[in-house]
Amino acid sequence: MKKTILFLFTAFTFYSLNAQKCNAIFFSQDGQKFQVILNGVLQNLDYETNVKVTDLNFEGKYKVTINFEDNQYASVDKSIYMVEQSTEYTYNIKKHKKGHYVMRAMSFVPIAQAPKPAPTQTVIVYSTTPPTQTVTQTVSTSTTTNTGHEHENVSMGVNVGNVGMNVNISVNDGGATTGTSTTTTTYSETTTTSTSHSGGTTAPTQSHYVMPGYGGPIGCPYPMSNTDFNSAKQSISSKSFSDSKLTLAKQITKSNCLTSDQAKQIIQLFDFEATRLEYAKFAYGHTYDLGNYYKVNDVFDFESTIEELNTYIEGK
Repeated sequence: MKKTILFLFTAFTFYSLNAQKCNAIFFSQDGQKFQVILNGVLQNLDYETNVKVTDLNFEGKYKVTINFEDNQYASVDKSIYMVEQSTEYTYNIKKHKKGHYVMRAMSFVPIAQAPKPAPTQTVIVYSTTPPTQTVTQTVSTSTTTNTGHEHENVSMGVNVGNVGMNVNISVNDGGATTGTSTTTTTYSETTTTSTSHSGGTTAPTQSHYVMPGYGGPIGCPYPMSNTDFNSAKQSISSKSFSDSKLTLAKQITKSNCLTSDQAKQIIQLFDFEATRLEYAKFAYGHTYDLGNYYKVNDVFDFESTIEELNTYIEGK
């Protein structure tokens, strides 16, 4: 009897936990193909136009990055929240009137009432590790030998994808041949590789940098090295006008990942409170250790500025 009660309790607990999971659908309004990256981890290996990610945690926060197959379009970065349990959220990826892409929340519905996946929709279970890609190469070996063992030809063919290579070796010691025999062996070798944040194929590796002593939310995978950051900081400092500094700082930040301390150092390069606030808002979406971003508050002179920044972050 006790075993039965324990089993039923365990089953009920498992069901309850899984019932709280949420889904997120991302689709391109104009058919532009893309990849979905959640918390720095690539979810779909191939570029798609409609992707559903299942098994997201209720009350979870996810940093979404949309990378487009057409690299003329900049990536879209946005944070999403699973605020209702057992709910399916839909996000529309569309072109802004200024020509760049944005992601907008479109609808949400209880999973029990959600429609079945469309034929063109790719459904993926959320993963904290990047997907793997399998590459298979076919190797063929052919050996032709005379029966008198005085003349031997060896040929090898290697074919990987659409690329082929043939090697022939001939050995002749001058003797006569009386006949030949041929043996051909064909086999396949399979290699599995992981996919990096940018979508390229690399050797298996961790999906993001691990900061010692930090276990909070991550906004981007790999912060700038000290060498690269110091060079960027020097370039920003060399500008005479505040507007020029801000423009260059945004350009550098947009294509890189910063730590909270690095963002704070750049903010300190600006003389005016309003400019510091503008950059602080911009840099938040390109910061690795989001949980440490409170550190930038030290550079502001007014409490109202800190409150405005916090309001902005809470709305992300």
